[in-house]
Amino acid sequence: MNIRSKAWKLLMVGGLGASLLAGCGGGEEASNSAESVTVSKEGFPIVEQPITLTMMAPDVGIQNWEDMVVLQEMEKMSNIKFEYKNAPKDSFETKKNLVFASEDYPDVFYAAGLTASEQLKYGEQGVLVPLEDMIDEYAPNFKALLDEYPDVRKSITAPDGHIYSLPVVEFSQHWYRNPMWYNGEFLEKLGVDKLPETTEELYDYLKRVKEEDPNGNGEADEIPISSVTTPAANIRDIRTWLLGAFGAYEEEIYVDDSDVVHYTPMDESFKHYLEYMNRLWADGLLDPESFSQTAEQKKAKGQNNQLALFSDWNAYMTKGGEPSTEDPMFLPVRSEYVEKAAIAKNRGITTGAFAITKTNPHPEASLRWVDYLYSYEGALLFNKGPEGTLWEYENEADRTKKYLPVPDGQDREDYRATLTPNYGIPAPTVTTDDIGKGLTTDFDTWVSEETQTKLLDNGARIPFPALFLTVEEQSEINSLNSDLSTYVKQMEAKFITGAEPMSGWDNYVATLKKMGAERVAEINQAAYDRWKSN
Repeated sequence: MNIRSKAWKLLMVGGLGASLLAGCGGGEEASNSAESVTVSKEGFPIVEQPITLTMMAPDVGIQNWEDMVVLQEMEKMSNIKFEYKNAPKDSFETKKNLVFASEDYPDVFYAAGLTASEQLKYGEQGVLVPLEDMIDEYAPNFKALLDEYPDVRKSITAPDGHIYSLPVVEFSQHWYRNPMWYNGEFLEKLGVDKLPETTEELYDYLKRVKEEDPNGNGEADEIPISSVTTPAANIRDIRTWLLGAFGAYEEEIYVDDSDVVHYTPMDESFKHYLEYMNRLWADGLLDPESFSQTAEQKKAKGQNNQLALFSDWNAYMTKGGEPSTEDPMFLPVRSEYVEKAAIAKNRGITTGAFAITKTNPHPEASLRWVDYLYSYEGALLFNKGPEGTLWEYENEADRTKKYLPVPDGQDREDYRATLTPNYGIPAPTVTTDDIGKGLTTDFDTWVSEETQTKLLDNGARIPFPALFLTVEEQSEINSLNSDLSTYVKQMEAKFITGAEPMSGWDNYVATLKKMGAERVAEINQAAYDRWKSN
């Protein structure tokens, strides 16, 4: 989706606008509280006299942020320098919790992944600064986005009416999770020129894979469909795409076309999904290591040309080799229980990406700084680096660009990660179609076309919006889910592998009800109704 309304574009035009003598904003909690700065409402620099603030963010460890050309350029433009109190990405959550507990807050959190619960908790405690009034004054780009897309405002507004963080907005990323891909070589060897459209057709194809040696090595080593397990979610990659064949949009909760919220694990659709998966397991079509193997182990099978159907960002990342258009994206299939597959797509909004704390002496300047990232120019800078490094314009008038050679033959993405912090983390920005205009390869175009025809044209929709629960609701949900999630994962594996016969379904549902599954749906229904009526 292209975020290019006339209002949004016009707001980026113009030089240094009217300025306002902005006080400390952070009140008695802010450091340097006697200092005041003039914050411009438009253009650069943001402040006439340089200021220094602190930032905390997750760091992927490829380049020191002080040395990133994007952040250096932003400092020159804005007159705002940041000192970085980052933590490695894999330990960032622990560091973030310690910071909140110690009350030694950074001035801003960047790409912090603040949960709705964290935003509401620390917002109501006064640790996170409400942003909605400042947005009207100091964030013209983000305000225009909210005006054009009301669902964004609804999704970032807490039940108390405040906005405590800014989101990642990615309307051009449509996948709910990584797609599944067919091994194109297997399709060709078996003479399949039309992808399965029903669960029965899919079953028949997977059975042929098992029996007809499509990799041609004379061994029965083909694996029709394979998955991985993680501590968080076993076989989620398969579940994401096969649940829809039976009518469920998402494996935890989803809202149907009548605005009714379902707790999926006790839904009839989930039962039918389990029956189908058990059939695949019993007939040797589901990788028997799906509940125990790592992603690396599955990838090794792909590189050995054993996998017929699997999930990944792109097929070649599992199979090895170069990007190829010969491995088609999975077409969601339908069962006899539904007329059309339920297909989930990405919400397009990831909340909790940027927040300002009460110790920040210059909250208005901080908001102006991040607001630039919601403009075309700012999003381009932070996603692709400055012009002349990774890319240059071919036609600036229509925003067409081309890539430049990467120094020393580096991988382009690895090089990009040395230029900008927006790499592998939920950084505050907006992704528009024209940011990458001219920078897409033929393979990128093909993936977009596959996404359009396989998912979007088939009615993909958001399964459940990004929204807030109240503090009390969130506390109750957390308590209920701690036991429910464990039980559901255990029983899913047992039903699929036959350790628990499907005749035990009614007892399973009765147990879920005793554990509070209906209450989970009830709480989410109330939150959804509030969100929709907001």
